Amino acid sequence: MEKPDCKVRFFFALKNIHGQVFFKITVINFVISRSLLILALQSEKQKNMNLITEKTWFSDKVFKMEVEAPRIAKSRKPGHFIILRTDEKGERIPLTITGSNPEKGTITLVVQTMGVSSGKLSQMNPGDYIHDLVGPLGQATHIYKAGTILACGGGVGVAPMLPIVEGFKKAGNRVISILAARNRELIILEDEIRKWSDEVIIMTDDGSYGKKGLVTAGAEEVILREKINECVAIGPAVMMKFMSLLTKKYEIPTQASLNAIMVDGTGMCGACRVSVGGQTKFTCVDGPEFDAHQVDFDELILRLNGYREEEKEATECMSKTQD
Repeated sequence: MEKPDCKVRFFFALKNIHGQVFFKITVINFVISRSLLILALQSEKQKNMNLITEKTWFSDKVFKMEVEAPRIAKSRKPGHFIILRTDEKGERIPLTITGSNPEKGTITLVVQTMGVSSGKLSQMNPGDYIHDLVGPLGQATHIYKAGTILACGGGVGVAPMLPIVEGFKKAGNRVISILAARNRELIILEDEIRKWSDEVIIMTDDGSYGKKGLVTAGAEEVILREKINECVAIGPAVMMKFMSLLTKKYEIPTQASLNAIMVDGTGMCGACRVSVGGQTKFTCVDGPEFDAHQVDFDELILRLNGYREEEKEATECMSKTQD
């Protein structure tokens, strides 16, 4: 067989080299395009996520954070809440909006570390992004000029109480606020509450700050000395139950903000159902505030404890993973 001459061999060699170079360039272009696409998607994803701008610890379990959420900051009202997830597989956590700054486009949230999801949130810092955050949800507090308002907050319940106190004061009411906790370290947002209150009473279980005793003791003192037109009670379910019994005795209209178990926050799942006046209500869409004298607190307390063992197991599992 006759061998091809030098020109033919050179032509085929050049064609082979060109093909290899073209293939390599194609692969490089593909890799660059894919990388740019991933970066663009990540950038777009971050735009839809919520940046944590500030974080402050009140105690070893309670912290405050500011989060970018411009549209929520402009439209939220006292009583509204949000639901967030720290990551794609995270649990949905309902949190009442403590405050907002429409100019900065931020909302303020106060969180108590209780389980896995709040624990993950507590580990996030300014510069981190919350995966998703929806709101404002729920019914806003009915703010009007009633006369004298008695606002009672227990523990982190002071956080959702703050915008309500502010709202009632701006509406022209006399506002008496009672802040209660186990000890001095657990009293939060005192200065902010004082700004919008005519009088502030501090109650601690151990007497380390303010008066020694439960929130009900402080509330009854106020009720016996002057006429109260309406009471707002926010805190642990047990605390709200006994505040409700107290104000019912004196026939004082009382609103309680219920922090029930929530999943979707739109009323479709029914996880947050509560019994109010013998009827089933959904905390996320009908509340979170209800006539305290109509709430079945015993049922609510049982439901809040329904997943305690599972939460304990999940928390232990997370601790082992971190170790």
